[in-house]
Amino acid sequence: MPSTSNTEERLDAARLELLRLLEQEPAMSQRQLSQTLGLSLGKTHYLLHALLDMGLLKVRNFQRSDRKLAYAYVLTPSGLREKLRLTRTFLARKEEEFETLRYTIATLRRELGAVDTRDENRARQGGKP
Repeated sequence: MPSTSNTEERLDAARLELLRLLEQEPAMSQRQLSQTLGLSLGKTHYLLHALLDMGLLKVRNFQRSDRKLAYAYVLTPSGLREKLRLTRTFLARKEEEFETLRYTIATLRRELGAVDTRDENRARQGGKP
């Protein structure tokens, strides 16, 4: 079972991506958001309503060119602050993951170098251990 922190991190990442998309394109439909985020329509609906309930988004009605009514999701000032907070947290986490990955790669390269050196020495000695 995934830990709460991993679940919360995924939820924060989805919220951040949703806020970023809506800041750039407030008139995206829930279906477009769902497809862009790679989430189910139900999950997207849930996230949108959670952000609305938290006061991070406002809904504005507008008339599309085909004369149908549509919605625009507009970030509120608190939504912009939350997007900034989520961005900072996400970036710090990814930088930490990057440093860990860089250390792991360097360690693996050193280990491979040691194995390659041993193999070369064995080959020079005629394959004797």
